[in-house]
Amino acid sequence: MTQAEIFTHVQSLMVELFELKAEDIKLSSKLVDDLDLDSLDAVDMAVKLEEVTGQRVSEDALKSIRTVEDVVLLVERSLDAEASPKL
Repeated sequence: MTQAEIFTHVQSLMVELFELKAEDIKLSSKLVDDLDLDSLDAVDMAVKLEEVTGQRVSEDALKSIRTVEDVVLLVERSLDAEASPKL
């Protein structure tokens, strides 16, 4: 899945979960300052991301997320980890 495809999916999830306008959600959007999301919203998003990626989102990873791009990169890493062969 490309970053653009991941962004589109994340954007759709955010519209659905938080009733945001898609045009307001950009890679550079700050979750708290620009989109007015709070810690409860972060938990909701983590649950959805776990469903999408099949990977648990660590508390440390959640704490480091500041922008929509951070979310996209987290999903990309999770998908890459899932696709990597286990030795």
